[in-house]
Amino acid sequence: MINPRRPASRRATRGCPIRSVRSRLPAQRGELLARREDGTALHHLVWRLGPGWRVCSSAVLGGGIGPREWILNAQVPGGYPRMDPDRHLAEIAAAAHLAGPGAGLMTAADVTAYTTADDEHVHATATCGLGVRGWAAAPAEGTVGPPRPGTVNIVVTFPVPLSDAALVNAVATATEAKVQALLDAGLDCSGTPTDAVCLAAPEPGPETGAAEPFAGPRSRWGARLARAVHAVVLEGALRHP
Repeated sequence: MINPRRPASRRATRGCPIRSVRSRLPAQRGELLARREDGTALHHLVWRLGPGWRVCSSAVLGGGIGPREWILNAQVPGGYPRMDPDRHLAEIAAAAHLAGPGAGLMTAADVTAYTTADDEHVHATATCGLGVRGWAAAPAEGTVGPPRPGTVNIVVTFPVPLSDAALVNAVATATEAKVQALLDAGLDCSGTPTDAVCLAAPEPGPETGAAEPFAGPRSRWGARLARAVHAVVLEGALRHP
């Protein structure tokens, strides 16, 4: 097994508590923002992608594959009481002046403790809430309604277009890298019941080129994706109490 404490060139960078409501994330098209809800201080990460991007995600808001102009990863209180998380995320997005179609994730984890990593222009960011964790294949029955937002949320941006098949392949690659990182951190789990992933890539065109057909872990871009995701989840998992 890989020694998770060994120094690595792709070691993730941990976020620090913000000093103002707008701080630039390192090497990312994003912002760390603050808000208050019912007297509670909360934070959210925003990627203002703009037009010309496609996103593949399992997001509560704007999930699936399609054009997206922004990504939102919002912290919510533990014991989240609302039954309309998509509407809640839309409200947070509107307050952040996000226009057009977007994708919204939520988590009960401390968003200011985000981790980031870059692997040859593939950028990954993770927020790791591991209080409710376990194995994907479990004997317990599934539940109805919105699940509890504990959650490992992963957001990745690519510099090149990916085909639909490659985007789906990238979700699998990111998930494999996440599980590898959790095991390398010494955790006996494959994740949490509410883990989500969000992958953004430019639309193919004259300036961006043709869509890459593959994103498996041994492909050029899939390998970079896997290393970046492994770095951010490992760092987040090691810092989790």
